[in-house]
Amino acid sequence: MNGAKSLTDGMAAPAERGAGWKRYKASLKYGFYVIFHPFDGFWDLVHEQRGSLMAAHTWLFLFLLTYVLRLLLTNFQFITAPIQYINIYEQCGSLLFPFLVLCLANWALSTLFDGKGRFKDIYMAMCYALIPYVLIQLPLILVSNMISFDEAAYYQVLGSASIIWCVFLAFVGLMQVHDYTPGKTLIFLFFTVFGALVILFLILVFFSLLSDAIGFFVSLYREVAFRLY
Repeated sequence: MNGAKSLTDGMAAPAERGAGWKRYKASLKYGFYVIFHPFDGFWDLVHEQRGSLMAAHTWLFLFLLTYVLRLLLTNFQFITAPIQYINIYEQCGSLLFPFLVLCLANWALSTLFDGKGRFKDIYMAMCYALIPYVLIQLPLILVSNMISFDEAAYYQVLGSASIIWCVFLAFVGLMQVHDYTPGKTLIFLFFTVFGALVILFLILVFFSLLSDAIGFFVSLYREVAFRLY
């Protein structure tokens, strides 16, 4: 009996992994539906479980990768970035940290505004909203090395379109996640940005006080050690 059970478990494990991989690919592919049908797409993404955290992580990673590649590989005529001084980890952190703070502020304030979204839902919607940036900016890196400065208008229009599209998708995504009206969503986003700034300020104050406290104890230790020895 134990041998039969082990054999059954061994056969079930690959099947579960296969089902998980299939769901991941489906949720990743579903992002293309979301960006062209945002109202239905974001609703089904959360309420019908069409999205997944792994797919959201993937799109966020691709967004950060695209941003870094844009800084490193875009033709110098269209972007001025001191490549020799660029720190990839700092660049990713400068986007990832505010992004997570915005998600946190949105989730924290949702209780005051009767929002229905969980942190997981907010995070997924925000990650899926980044897809146009990846789809447009990646080809633009190649295009920037094929066109002249006189054709910069096309580059700038497409670059701006990718950002506007992302902002629009984030707006619709949060509206669908929390089941708000457009007007209430707009007000809610204003308070979300304000809440994120407050959180960032408190974090900066905390680390400033922590740095001062560490400096005080280090100075105290040195003074004691100097007097004793």
